Amino acid sequence: MKKTITRIALICLGWFFILLGVVGIVLPILPTTPFLILALALFARSSPRFHLMLLNNRWVGASLKQWEEKKSVSRQTKRNASILVAISFSISIAILHERVELQTFLIVMAIVLLFFIKRLKEA
Repeated sequence: MKKTITRIALICLGWFFILLGVVGIVLPILPTTPFLILALALFARSSPRFHLMLLNNRWVGASLKQWEEKKSVSRQTKRNASILVAISFSISIAILHERVELQTFLIVMAIVLLFFIKRLKEA
């Protein structure tokens, strides 16, 4: 009974992190990839079916497979992620032109995300 409850909780958390990852596609403050990696790890412990579903996804599957096998990302993925962070945060900062405190917060978040992306091991 306890194993079943744990399994269901891990599956629910996995779907929650997938949802956060999807929201992160639109909102620059939520990083998509870490949430999908976390969902992948949760599904690896709870649902082989959902684990394979993520690994075989046509949009994110290759990157997740590489992460799972080598704990690394491709140079192209790092470059694309950096460009998307720069573009999405620039748009958000421009929209908030009269809110200096929010602009400052977004600039700091962008720097943190770019630093995190730069530190990822390349394959």
